[in-house]
Amino acid sequence: MDPINETHLSEPGLVVVDVAAADAATALSFQQLFAERWATATAQRTTREAGEPGVRLRCYLDLRQLVGPAGSTEAGAGELR
Repeated sequence: MDPINETHLSEPGLVVVDVAAADAATALSFQQLFAERWATATAQRTTREAGEPGVRLRCYLDLRQLVGPAGSTEAGAGELR
């Protein structure tokens, strides 16, 4: 994976998520779970490192922008204070 750029984490609530999975379908499904809840810059494909098992994917989340229903009604779930 490429190094994480400082601008990707320049403010509280910005997150870089690196996913390692056995196959592309699993990695993309996992990414979709994030995209259904928060503003997410999604990857269109996974990458495979020569000699390494599985696939990798990187996506960027903005936890400050809730786009779907929170999975919990607990105070603070899915939001930054």
